[in-house]
Amino acid sequence: MQSHPMPEFGSFALLLALVLSAYTLIFGGIALWKSRGTSGYTSGGQGSGRLGETARRAGIASFLALSCAAFALVWASFTNDYSVSYILHHTNRDLNTAYKFSALWSGQEGSLLLWAWLLSCYGFVLRMRHKVDVRLSAFASTILAGIQVFFLLLLNFAAPPFAIQPGPIPQDGFGLNPLLQYPEMVIHPPMLYLGYVGFSVPFAFALGALMMRYPGEKWIHITRRWTMVTWLFLTCGIILGAHWAYSVLGWGGYWGWDPVENASLMPWLTGTAFLHSVMMQEKRGMMKTWNVWLIFSTFLLTILGTLLTRSGIVSSVHAFAQSSIGGWFYGFILVVFAVCLFTFFKQKDHLKSENKLESLVSRESSFLFNNLILLTACFTVLWGTLFPVLSEYVQGSKVTVGAPFYNRVNLPIGLFLLFLTGIGPLLAWRSTSLRSIRRNFVLPCIAMAVSFTVCVIAGVRPWSAGDDAQAQTFSLITFTLAAGVITAIFAEFLRGAGVVRTQTGKNLFGATILLVRRNTRRYGGYVVHFGIVVMFIGIAGGAFNQSREQEMGFGDTMQLGGYKIVCQSFTQDSNPNFETEYSLLDVYRNGKKLTQLAPERRFYVASQTTSTMVALRSTLVEDLYVIYEGKNPDTDKPIIKVFINPLVNWIWIGVMIVVFGTFLALVPNLNPSAARIAAAVPSPAIGEPEVHHA
Repeated sequence: MQSHPMPEFGSFALLLALVLSAYTLIFGGIALWKSRGTSGYTSGGQGSGRLGETARRAGIASFLALSCAAFALVWASFTNDYSVSYILHHTNRDLNTAYKFSALWSGQEGSLLLWAWLLSCYGFVLRMRHKVDVRLSAFASTILAGIQVFFLLLLNFAAPPFAIQPGPIPQDGFGLNPLLQYPEMVIHPPMLYLGYVGFSVPFAFALGALMMRYPGEKWIHITRRWTMVTWLFLTCGIILGAHWAYSVLGWGGYWGWDPVENASLMPWLTGTAFLHSVMMQEKRGMMKTWNVWLIFSTFLLTILGTLLTRSGIVSSVHAFAQSSIGGWFYGFILVVFAVCLFTFFKQKDHLKSENKLESLVSRESSFLFNNLILLTACFTVLWGTLFPVLSEYVQGSKVTVGAPFYNRVNLPIGLFLLFLTGIGPLLAWRSTSLRSIRRNFVLPCIAMAVSFTVCVIAGVRPWSAGDDAQAQTFSLITFTLAAGVITAIFAEFLRGAGVVRTQTGKNLFGATILLVRRNTRRYGGYVVHFGIVVMFIGIAGGAFNQSREQEMGFGDTMQLGGYKIVCQSFTQDSNPNFETEYSLLDVYRNGKKLTQLAPERRFYVASQTTSTMVALRSTLVEDLYVIYEGKNPDTDKPIIKVFINPLVNWIWIGVMIVVFGTFLALVPNLNPSAARIAAAVPSPAIGEPEVHHA
């Protein structure tokens, strides 16, 4: 029998990781049970402290074992080891080096290994930092081990990544899915999975805190940074996916309400709601039940998202693997939900609110409305995503829900969230006086009136737009609200900087920097708000998209908007990985040549599939988006489709602002007296603003 050292090493590492994780789950649980009723985990009787420590170390060792397994699969990819079935089906010899690495997550088995390895990374950090709160960390570690056991059972028995290819070993592989052969796909799936997997940590802390009736809100303080970083990873993963869809799929858009896109959006919505409502628990001891169920739901939705991506129960261009492992996930989701439900009902008296809502015009009410709207959006997306499955089960025929349904429901929701983004930070805790409302809303209202007038003068008239009335209405309201929110944000910075300048004598810029450093969470939150508004502005530009399609042979021209496009040539080329057809198109505006674009269509030899490579000229005002759709077999001329997409770049710019704001909010304050100094800043919102607004 032929020996396969590296695959055998990888299989052994996975089996060892399963044993170690099972040890952490079982004996960590026993140690917690033995130490129940004691004040500290290590003080439990009957040797529970020593037993718990061995469980913690076993969890750390499982990270090392899974790292070895991941290394073994990557090694097999780089060494073209086609004895491994997974490597045979997802790589080939001529594949670019970066894409050989990304083969780790291009298929079902590899992506599950990535999930398990990332979970072990998070678990490793948690277990190394266990002294932050030994007993709570022990609960969280044991719960994480339970999640890890599920994925390792899958990897060892249902979807083994090191399965050996039967029969003779082929000389070359079948190649990587062409849609994945794009630079962003090297970082998009890991970023998305860092978000998916990362929510396991706050879930574990929340469930553990509820199980042990953890006093106070310390578990929220411990997990705040975990949750913010995880939220940031998921945000970046979603946007990278949208940018990939925009740049590769060749349909002129970036979000099509595809089931797998929806699968990533749903935990983002509930995670965003959680990040808002924990402020209520921290500040006022309210919404405790909301918080535990929001984080429970977020974790369950990440598992559902993994199921949708890998099981094939829905059809999606993003679902790169299909199999029959859905039953495993259904069982796991049911078990997790049952555990959460049992723990909640057993301990629900521990979640009583310490205060009640005193006024509808208050910071508390804005949080409540924010949660309700985000959950409504999540339910809408979930219903639309699963409706084809439900309709097939009930009626025997699959009925697909299209983009018009999602847009009709979620565009008004998005506008209301934008509205809350602006007014939330301007409201005070408990109750906001009429005088405060008049003082703080004057400038934003003036800005909104000016923005509305400018938009109408510029030609935005939804009442006469015909079929585009809905889109133009959304754009007009978005531009109007955005002006008010941006004005409110800048007014907050200027108000605070003015006080600091008076106190310190610094210039306005220096005072603003000092203000932010004194309270990074508060002003980082404002920056995140600003980034979200910028993204909305970019989305609103979609109401003014234009497109045209025609055959373009040598010397043919196309006119669209202010652009004149001239075909200079069309030809073919090839390399060992793919063959390509492309056109060379000169782009003119006002008689001046701007650039030359080369849209192409590739045929990948190994996988025998085609893919589109979009040509793009991007500015802050608009994108010129050009697609080579193939040749007309009757005329042998290329078919070219051109889009003009206004303001798309502002979506990507807005994301960068959100990233910067989140990093800023994670930075510690300048000194311990920051809270006292910040309290001296006359802000209408007495407390800090939430870090993440939708």
